[in-house]
Amino acid sequence: MTLSLDSIAVPDLHPDSPLSTRKARLSDIDAIHELIGYWAARGLMLVRSRALLAQTIRDFHLYLAEPHAGHPGGLAGVCGLHMLAPDLAEVRGLAIHPAMQGRGLGKKLVEACEREAREIALPALFAWTYQQGFFEKCGFVRIDKTNLHPKVWSECQRCAFFENCNEIAMYRELT
Repeated sequence: MTLSLDSIAVPDLHPDSPLSTRKARLSDIDAIHELIGYWAARGLMLVRSRALLAQTIRDFHLYLAEPHAGHPGGLAGVCGLHMLAPDLAEVRGLAIHPAMQGRGLGKKLVEACEREAREIALPALFAWTYQQGFFEKCGFVRIDKTNLHPKVWSECQRCAFFENCNEIAMYRELT
């Protein structure tokens, strides 16, 4: 069984499935693309191409659900830490499987990105989001888009929504 909207579907995971975490592998690209696509089809995040996921696969942390109660295992959550400049990285591609929401996986994935950023002495993180309240709970504050690092804008120019962006810019100092 799958959960779907139009042609975008994700495998049916059991909400009580045991979870494991690890960094993403190239073999995870299809599952990451599918989960991000599921939420992008609902207008809640931007879609990421398989090519972009392949280029940035080392950015991503995953939660994996083990098979449980007759349900297959699969991708429970994903989030990436993408370096933009020596003083800034983006928390991006945060997506939690619909059956796994409410378990704190989103916050744990953002915390994994924050730990990784602190390990390399990165002073700040930012995120584009439609979920301001969630990122505020993770210690981010809303900032004016015009205050973002110029490197952010060079990436934004490739986005289909560049001219009509309605995402919220969130920022978190780590030092």
